[in-house]
Amino acid sequence: MRTAELERNTRETQISLSLDLDGSGKGEIDTGIGFFNHMLELLKKHALIDLTVKAKGDLEVDYHHTVEDVGLVLGAALNKALGDRRGITRYGFASIPMDETLCETSVDLGGRPFLVMVSPMKHMMVKDFEVKLIEEFFRAVSVEGRMNIHLRQIYGDETHHACEGFFKSFARALRQAKALDPLETGIPSSKGTI
Repeated sequence: MRTAELERNTRETQISLSLDLDGSGKGEIDTGIGFFNHMLELLKKHALIDLTVKAKGDLEVDYHHTVEDVGLVLGAALNKALGDRRGITRYGFASIPMDETLCETSVDLGGRPFLVMVSPMKHMMVKDFEVKLIEEFFRAVSVEGRMNIHLRQIYGDETHHACEGFFKSFARALRQAKALDPLETGIPSSKGTI
């Protein structure tokens, strides 16, 4: 079973999360941030993971702590559920159109955290949600999930569409990378370990 259940409790946030890598997109998302809930719903649906997130944060300060800490817990859960990563495909790529916007993501579950996010809309807002927080979320996922994530907005001028493109393309790339490869009998690394 490639599953994980984790909690993180700090003075800023209280988060509980459960994850099943071999799910079907089920679960409940409640972070207290409507737009972020929407993005996580897209993630679980398109990655075909079962994901439940309950988060309470200091939203009266801003959204930063909640978004980042959910990313930390999700990354840690992904790392735990992947185990030694034996038999996985390891790499994933997806290019997702969202009306006038095109976004792509490349993922490597090879154990090394690194994030690159290229977008001219990083400092824009969707309602009261700063797009820059998406970068903070994926950085946290990358570090705790021990994965490379490269996100790129190729073009497009609607901020909401760009955000959806990032989450959907990440989800589809993760879906490929986490898949079990019937030809891979061991650890997908020339080092013999990830």
